[in-house]
Amino acid sequence: MSADRSTPSGSSPPIRPAGPLDTAWIAELLRDRWNAPTIVVHGESIDAGRLPALIAGNRQGLATYRVLGRDAELVTLDTIPAGTGTGTALIEALASQLRTADCHRLWLTTTNDKLSALRFYLRRGFRLIQVRPGAVDAARKLKPTIPLIGEHGIPMHEEIDLCRVLDFAAAEDPPALPPWTRQPGQATGNMP
Repeated sequence: MSADRSTPSGSSPPIRPAGPLDTAWIAELLRDRWNAPTIVVHGESIDAGRLPALIAGNRQGLATYRVLGRDAELVTLDTIPAGTGTGTALIEALASQLRTADCHRLWLTTTNDKLSALRFYLRRGFRLIQVRPGAVDAARKLKPTIPLIGEHGIPMHEEIDLCRVLDFAAAEDPPALPPWTRQPGQATGNMP
């Protein structure tokens, strides 16, 4: 995931839901930033271009997401340019919207090379939950355009799941497993 590297400046851009007139721009941005609108993560192919999305300002940022029961997943986050507080504004607007929809947790997955993204998300209340060794290598079988080398010349091999608890009264802190790894009917709490 790309991420904005700063804290918000004095004024955050307005955030709005994506609409039909944004479809072509979203597809173009996802192709530019992710090599395709399809994101391959935790063994799934997700068409991010078809997901609900929030847009910052005059298309200065995009957050695509999906709701999975009482959990939600931030699938992509991109800002243009980075470092202006737009990523933070998108995360906070999404968190607020999800709380209103009775979601308890916001999840995301990044890769082992994204040191700036890890710093960004950890500073915004996300916690490390799980590392999946070799998950990026497996994802390349579904999406060969995933690079071998990522940021800072780091070979990309692992996926890292992070979680931000949105409702401390209703959600356990932190849950043991992300929603895409739970079996139907499995509890969300920490495993013994």
